Amino acid sequence: MEKVIGIDLGTTNSCVAIVENGTPVVIPNRGGYKTTPSMVAVTEAGKRLVGHIAKRQAITNAENTVYAAKRLIGRKWNSPQVKNAVATSSYRIVEGPHNDVRIVLRDKEFSVPEISAMVLQEMKVIAEDYLGETVSKAVVTVPAYFNDNQRQATKDAGEIAGLDVIRIINEPTAAALSYGFGRNIEKTVAVYDFGGGTFDISILEIGAHGVFKVIATAGDTFLGGEDVDARIIDWLVSGFKEEHGIDLRQDRMALQRLKDAAEKAKCELSSVRETEVNLPFIISSGRNEALHLQRTLTRQTLEELSDDLIERTVDICKQTLEDAKLGKDEVEEVVLVGGMTRMPKIQQSVQSFFEKEPNKGVHPDEVVALGAAIQGAALVDDKQEMVLLDVTPHALGIMTFGSYFEELIPQNTTVPTHRTKIFTTSRDNQTAVKILVMQGESQRAEENELLGEFILTGLRRAPKGQVEIEVTFEINADGIVSVRAKDLETGLEQSIQVTATSGLTKDEIKSMMENAKDDLVDRRTSEEFEAAKQEAEKLIGEIEKLFPQVQQIVASSDFGRDAIEKAKAIVDKARAAIEKRDAAAVKEQIEGLTRTHRMFKGVVAKT
Repeated sequence: MEKVIGIDLGTTNSCVAIVENGTPVVIPNRGGYKTTPSMVAVTEAGKRLVGHIAKRQAITNAENTVYAAKRLIGRKWNSPQVKNAVATSSYRIVEGPHNDVRIVLRDKEFSVPEISAMVLQEMKVIAEDYLGETVSKAVVTVPAYFNDNQRQATKDAGEIAGLDVIRIINEPTAAALSYGFGRNIEKTVAVYDFGGGTFDISILEIGAHGVFKVIATAGDTFLGGEDVDARIIDWLVSGFKEEHGIDLRQDRMALQRLKDAAEKAKCELSSVRETEVNLPFIISSGRNEALHLQRTLTRQTLEELSDDLIERTVDICKQTLEDAKLGKDEVEEVVLVGGMTRMPKIQQSVQSFFEKEPNKGVHPDEVVALGAAIQGAALVDDKQEMVLLDVTPHALGIMTFGSYFEELIPQNTTVPTHRTKIFTTSRDNQTAVKILVMQGESQRAEENELLGEFILTGLRRAPKGQVEIEVTFEINADGIVSVRAKDLETGLEQSIQVTATSGLTKDEIKSMMENAKDDLVDRRTSEEFEAAKQEAEKLIGEIEKLFPQVQQIVASSDFGRDAIEKAKAIVDKARAAIEKRDAAAVKEQIEGLTRTHRMFKGVVAKT
């Protein structure tokens, strides 16, 4: 059976899992870590770095290191979230050719799906190294509150990375799959998912026969641990400004050091009451003296700084329970997901709102990837008895006369589904109507997301309100929306399959895929070369250490002199192969080096 990997493409960290012999497991990366930072960098030499290696050099290469790209994926350039990121990020964000977002690294522009593709490609490589075979299919998770454009952009990222994304699944739903997998339980569960960049709450009914039914979901795609970090950074920056009159935000390297320190302090305060933020030589003053930043942050201060953010998550939980038409007492279990749920104040707030102690039995960083892997295995295995019924996170409808939004499919409707409504013409003798397909919760059409548009022409001339048009919305299991408009008198019909856009054209995606393939070949080759080089250099070092002794012992015989000349030639060949960065040639020389080393050791041992 074909292997399908599950990927949690996170804002701060990403994680990959697989189902092996019926058990879902998280795959560790080469460093043995279960999660990998969702960070990408380009070095001065033009080399791409992903994950831990990108994070390690972020301070010295702040302008060319991208973090939290997920917060920008599928967003329009003029959105408030993008404006916020432009103002606070240490890397450059610019407008793309399709009103989309581009990131500049070493004077080259990258689209956000391209950056995310580099992280997905890293997950693919981690899985392939572990499995010892090529992987092409994946289930990738997204925040439940992502709109269609954000979901499409994530799919595009998968395509660029060389992955066939067979399903996009909501993060809280994935966590519930992992929580309920193999447990044969019947429960109403709330999944509270507070991650690095996004917040989601989903209420699900888990049935004993593997039925997972989402009743309601809501969230905020710009609310997460990054915002808590930002509050700590503001607190540090304002304190420093008061003391020295210098704004640290003007220095990209200082900003990256602050970001690292803020994240570290936040994590530490989950287990201790206070921590010291100590950043020596953070900046030089006008008089060229080095200034240091040293402040003590207490858990209480952190709670005060982030109180309104936590309160926002509780308000969203309240609204979601109302949407689900459930009382708090009807929720039997609250499952905590996402790194931020390690914060004691968040655990207290959740407990106080739901009036029950939350379940901490799942791993907050790994549970989403495990759920994605479970869904992946279920999609390719006919014997798996699992039914997943998800909902539309946003309402769908059309724009009507006066710029109002007329909802056809309400938020939290179980998919697949279809709905029909009848509209009339708004002007006398109107022969065409424009159908603008929208997604969102506002009654004002312009405040919602435009998904697509089409025109129904050839209507009969009649006074306004006399021509009736039937509009039908349909959503399939993959969340693809189709819209049809029909003149009820003449049967004239026009339809559209709404394809959300990530801001990239098909040709752009194709070209990015080719570039990504080249990069993967290069990465694999360079990793292979580095391993061979290390082995060869170690052997050369050992041989050269033994040279003087061996020469002394065997120099008197012709055979001995000949052996030494051969050994020198082997070492020279290996050095030349290393110089050319030729992995295959270096590997070839390793055998000769090993033989020479063994022979030299034998000669020395005999004396």
